[in-house]
Amino acid sequence: MALDADLVIDRQRLKRRLNFWRVLAVLALVAAGIVALRPSGRGVTFGKHIERYRIAGLISGGTDVIEDLRKLGDDSSVAAVLLHLDTPGGAVSGGEGINAAVKALGAKKPVVTVMEGTAASAGYMIAMATPHIVARDSTITGSIGVIMETVNFGGLLDKIGVDDEPLVSGPLKGQPSFSKPLSPQGRVVLQAMVGDLYEQFVGLVAEGRHMDPARVRELADGRAYTGRQAKALGLVDEIGGDDEAQHWLEAQKLVARGLQVTEPDRRPWAQRLAASSLSGIVTSAQQSLRVDGAWAVWQPSLPRE
Repeated sequence: MALDADLVIDRQRLKRRLNFWRVLAVLALVAAGIVALRPSGRGVTFGKHIERYRIAGLISGGTDVIEDLRKLGDDSSVAAVLLHLDTPGGAVSGGEGINAAVKALGAKKPVVTVMEGTAASAGYMIAMATPHIVARDSTITGSIGVIMETVNFGGLLDKIGVDDEPLVSGPLKGQPSFSKPLSPQGRVVLQAMVGDLYEQFVGLVAEGRHMDPARVRELADGRAYTGRQAKALGLVDEIGGDDEAQHWLEAQKLVARGLQVTEPDRRPWAQRLAASSLSGIVTSAQQSLRVDGAWAVWQPSLPRE
């Protein structure tokens, strides 16, 4: 009987311990959720405010950014947007789509671009959607141009005894190929495609900067400029940062003085909760990128001719 009593006591003690840890785990999960759901580094904002929105890293499809910009346009508490850019560019289609989304946002409320370390190629394309651009002296910007690359492994395949025999519906269907060099006709066609994308880019710059297309072409040979050089050439409007951008909003767009600038985390709550851990360490996986298609990207580490 004494042994049975000891077992009962041990079970009750174990049950109390399990309940304690269950409650503690639930409380920790709730605490992590609160941290994940609140705006980054700030408390909840009430009333009208200016929102800082960042576009950083290599640009791919841009779907998430476009949706965020749509939400900003529909948010009545957002009086204006500081669009921060820190990107070397990326997919031409992604830059074009975000450019259109920024224009749609600008039709609803004032938007001003603030360039950080880099805002080049497709990043500069996005900036063209705003009426005012602020850059740092040392910002790397410009690089107006388009690049399309392909790699030919034909020589390597020959050495290891692998032969590639594609069946195509026409002479240009297999162009470019990873196993065979471009044909003269294929090179002409692809160069014409790059040229058309380049002219679209030039058109966006001419429209956004109110410049003659011929003048844009003189500046759009693919080179990058510092913010100070870009200012002298008319590619950006002002040297500075958020203070200068806010002053422009107040002076030119009549945005009320003294509005709070916020930078909330606009990811879905489930994604923010999943990204939070009990130890406070947040990990993120870099978005995978396709390597095909046309790109407008500044690549200073790669040789170019």
